[in-house]
Amino acid sequence: MLPKNNNKIILLAGATGYLGNYIAKEMQNRDLIGRLIARKPEKLEHLKSSRLTILKAEVTRANTLKGITENVDTIISTVGITRQKDGLTYMDVDYKANLNLLEEAKKTGVRKFIYISAINGDKHKNLKILEAKEAFVDELKKSGLEYTIVRPNGFFSDMKDFLEMARKGKIYLFGNGEQLLNPIHGEDLSKLCLDLVNDTIKEISVGGPDILTHNEIAELAFNAYGKVPSIWHLPDWVRKLVLWSVRKFTSISTYGPLEFFLTLMADDNVAMRYGENKLQDFFLVEAQNSK
Repeated sequence: MLPKNNNKIILLAGATGYLGNYIAKEMQNRDLIGRLIARKPEKLEHLKSSRLTILKAEVTRANTLKGITENVDTIISTVGITRQKDGLTYMDVDYKANLNLLEEAKKTGVRKFIYISAINGDKHKNLKILEAKEAFVDELKKSGLEYTIVRPNGFFSDMKDFLEMARKGKIYLFGNGEQLLNPIHGEDLSKLCLDLVNDTIKEISVGGPDILTHNEIAELAFNAYGKVPSIWHLPDWVRKLVLWSVRKFTSISTYGPLEFFLTLMADDNVAMRYGENKLQDFFLVEAQNSK
């Protein structure tokens, strides 16, 4: 890692989202100078300080971004949607909104752009969510700016589906459940994102400290509720049938996230191990809070 510089302005887009909120809090912890942009800035008022400025802007509307990157050294963007809503598509948000930011950055001499995509995004460009993300990645790579593409594994928050099934008494997995992944907590990833401001690495895939099988994640979910595991394994053809069906008979807004999760669940998704937060601890807290 190169030396840190606390006097450079960091612009954070997507601060009201899961990861963005953790990055904003970490900026505050490190006493960094930053600008947080949001469509509804009141959601970020608790972060406002002499070092962090809250600005109203909509990344999907380029005219609201004029001048917002003046004197900014680095942009960090977590902008993206899992489910299409408000009439906006993946291309509107994951691609075009980030492109709006990039175009403004080029006009004002921003040095670096850090963009959060998803693990193996470059290998699954056929998926609607990743098609849009990686289309922006291609634009960023030829922009002339310094950049880092961060491809995180699933977030701990994405693992709540395991907890919900465990709460109901059964967890259903596709195949033998031995596929590997190492999900990461947003708090850990936020620290890495800010460390990357002064790093020269171009692309990085990252996950949490523990590499687990789907079966092991299911067991952790049951343990969090103090229940005996009841794990049901469905043949992989069921996954493929569901995947075909949602693509055939539903809209992109419905099948987009399902297509993404059903495809990635079939393979190992293991990235560089990073961070300190443990999934078992996260599950225990979530289970306790749900009682």
